[in-house]
Amino acid sequence: MPNTFDLSDGRTSTAPALAPLVAELYDKSPPPQRVRLLNTLLRPVGPLALVAISAGAFATLLPATRWRAAIATLDDAMRFSTGQVLELAHYVEQKSPESLAQLPDLLSDSPLWVGSLSGALLLLALRAWRRREASERR
Repeated sequence: MPNTFDLSDGRTSTAPALAPLVAELYDKSPPPQRVRLLNTLLRPVGPLALVAISAGAFATLLPATRWRAAIATLDDAMRFSTGQVLELAHYVEQKSPESLAQLPDLLSDSPLWVGSLSGALLLLALRAWRRREASERR
């Protein structure tokens, strides 16, 4: 089901619901790819959101010192459930849909991801979204 997003320049955009595909891809991915996917999703997430998303599951990523950004490790990637990543992906889809536009580059780096059904579907959906965004800007 498509979602409508308010973009930073005041326009709205319709995008496919990508969060379930992202979560499924996370579920099927080996640990190193999970880390890369998590860190891509975490880029636009601030400290308050880390505490709020998925009942605070991502609060463990808050640095003990000054805030810079949340960075997941291999241990983190093994600890977070697919459901928690689904909630994180829903948040990113609403807050910063343009961040999801980085996922095709991430996916194309790994033949394993593109070879999976969820990876291929996500890649196709994101590419279609990118084309639609580009045509709306013209």
